[in-house]
Amino acid sequence: MIKARIANAEDGSERRRDERIPVDIEGKVRELGMEGSEARVLNLSESGFMAETTAAFDVGARVWLIIPGRERASAVVRWTAGHRLGAEFAEPVSLDGVKD
Repeated sequence: MIKARIANAEDGSERRRDERIPVDIEGKVRELGMEGSEARVLNLSESGFMAETTAAFDVGARVWLIIPGRERASAVVRWTAGHRLGAEFAEPVSLDGVKD
């Protein structure tokens, strides 16, 4: 059984608003003030991402997503499940070069 910790939407509405693009990108997720942890980004949208990592992050943690060749992006962890996490970017990011 997979246990997940999820931040509730304040109004109960669906939080996803942008198309998610399946990807397989090696990068790092780094909590502010900490060292980065290796991560595999599994999907990406202008407003967030899902990644797999062996590091543990708390819901609500502020993190940087670091992908080679792109600017790092600030995000907040919104859910965790096992070795996966979902985070919402502080500012929308461009997916230029990611979309086919």
